[in-house]
Amino acid sequence: MRPETLDGFSGQQHLLGPGKPLREAIEQGRAHSMIFWGPPGTGKTTLARMIANTTDAHFIPLSAVMAGIKDVRAAVEEAKQARAAYGRSTVLFLDEVHRFNKSQQDAFLPFVEDGTLTFIGATTENPSFELNNALLSRARLYILKSLAEDDLARIIQRALSGNSGLQEIDISDEALELVTKAADGDARRALNLLELAADLAESVDGDLMIDLATAREVAGDSFRRFDKQGEYFYDQVSALHKSIRGSDPDASLYWLMRMLDGGCDPLYIARRLIRVASEDVGNADPRALRLCLDAAETFERLGSPEGELAIVQAVVFLACAAKSNAVYKASKAAAADAEQFGTLEVPMHLRNAPTRLMKNLGYGEKYRYAHDEADGLAAGENYFPEDMPVSKYYHPVPRGLELQIREKLAEIARRNEQHKETGDD
Repeated sequence: MRPETLDGFSGQQHLLGPGKPLREAIEQGRAHSMIFWGPPGTGKTTLARMIANTTDAHFIPLSAVMAGIKDVRAAVEEAKQARAAYGRSTVLFLDEVHRFNKSQQDAFLPFVEDGTLTFIGATTENPSFELNNALLSRARLYILKSLAEDDLARIIQRALSGNSGLQEIDISDEALELVTKAADGDARRALNLLELAADLAESVDGDLMIDLATAREVAGDSFRRFDKQGEYFYDQVSALHKSIRGSDPDASLYWLMRMLDGGCDPLYIARRLIRVASEDVGNADPRALRLCLDAAETFERLGSPEGELAIVQAVVFLACAAKSNAVYKASKAAAADAEQFGTLEVPMHLRNAPTRLMKNLGYGEKYRYAHDEADGLAAGENYFPEDMPVSKYYHPVPRGLELQIREKLAEIARRNEQHKETGDD
């Protein structure tokens, strides 16, 4: 079912359209080391084979899931023999290249550099996270996209009209539309669904037909792709977080439902929302944190699907709430000072003195009990270590409850300054 020419390749027109550099390189027989990054079923393996065929190169496929350094060394020897015996170059195709560790990736780098191998890697994971810089610098990265439904329809129709063993089977327009939708941009999934449907196809007027009912039977309920550990997972988590931060409840709901529909654990989402409540809402609306905790507890008690509504409620509340990252920024700034100044001594007046010895040593001496002061404020008091400057980390935003906090802190600052100047309030 794999196409043998670029004209028969479906999708990836941003790479293989007329005049595109990759297409020209393939057509001119100028193979170079490259990495294909994209979702499953977007044609990475097919494209690698096509490059090898077009350039008349010896093709060695390996899977990083099953192969090790021993297999790479064997591939190198095979490549050397192909060059010596036939004058042919070799394309080493390494599927799931992100599964190789650093030493394994390093093992074939010298042979890529000296021209023994033309390396083509395929990965579904972000290469910048998973691959060595040395490998990335020696291979050009190409990003493959999920296939459009029209592309999937052409692939299915080609399979039904080619030499795949399915040429005696027809498919209704409604069934074709459902299968392409269920495949969700994955050609491999589309063909698997087609084969399943073909096994269930019934005779209509002497011809085997895949009808809508058969397509529904093999497609199942969920048509959406959701990787619970990889790039798609974290991209969708990021989209949800940023939609909430951007105060867009509608986009937030969309990404939430995408994740739930794809099978994401609702409790994972609830835990993320607790983080969002502190990081992006903070003291602008402290109710957000409590609501998110309540949502997580509600889901634990009710389960799915009843408990999911509490998570939906929390998402909408967070998106609509006043936003402040002042607490988040303050924590970062304070942490930076803690690292910079090291282990400074706690001032004597701030130390507790539970024993007579500690009192005799001056622990707690001259401490001003704030509750005994006017308005519960020990104006002018310094609570920082003596050997570091007084710093201001927390800058409340003029929104929500933090507007009131901002005004209160401004008044405290005024009174502290007044105490320094006059010695009183």
